[in-house]
Amino acid sequence: MENKDFAENLEKKTRDFAISIIRLSGKLPNTPEGRVVRNQITKSGTSVGANYREANRARSRADFINKIKICEGEASETQFWLEIILEIKWVRTENIQPLYKECSELLAIFTSIGKKN
Repeated sequence: MENKDFAENLEKKTRDFAISIIRLSGKLPNTPEGRVVRNQITKSGTSVGANYREANRARSRADFINKIKICEGEASETQFWLEIILEIKWVRTENIQPLYKECSELLAIFTSIGKKN
């Protein structure tokens, strides 16, 4: 797979992930605590794809690396919020596990890209 194909596939993967996060957010309770977690996970989970898209349009190698590191950080934060949701049991485990797995894969990909550059 060429770099361009990889980048396009990863952009789609991060966009699909953002949509899944938004859908999950809608299932969180409408309590003060639920709204805080909903806001946090929606921001971090959608930021992964937005920053990756920006990385692909970076003005320099340094700009690319910086944006990839942001993707890594946002994926890690999203994973944290998914763990919180699991621990509190706001969403059934079997409904959140695929999203957690996807988040872990994205985190591994961005960590790997960041280390190569």
